[in-house]
Amino acid sequence: MPPFIVVALGAIGAVALVKLLANETRRANDRMDRRRDAETGPLKTIPLERDPVTGDYRPRQS
Repeated sequence: MPPFIVVALGAIGAVALVKLLANETRRANDRMDRRRDAETGPLKTIPLERDPVTGDYRPRQS
């Protein structure tokens, strides 16, 4: 078998493997996101304000 055919088959196999891994990673992340949202609900942000004396950010006092 000529070497360029072997190289071409290897490249096609590598591309297929990368696609498979990307799809599986995306599927796993979607599944974890759905599970996390079901357990904790949507995340809520807390407004912060900067303390002028220390420079630290603290929750805003309403």
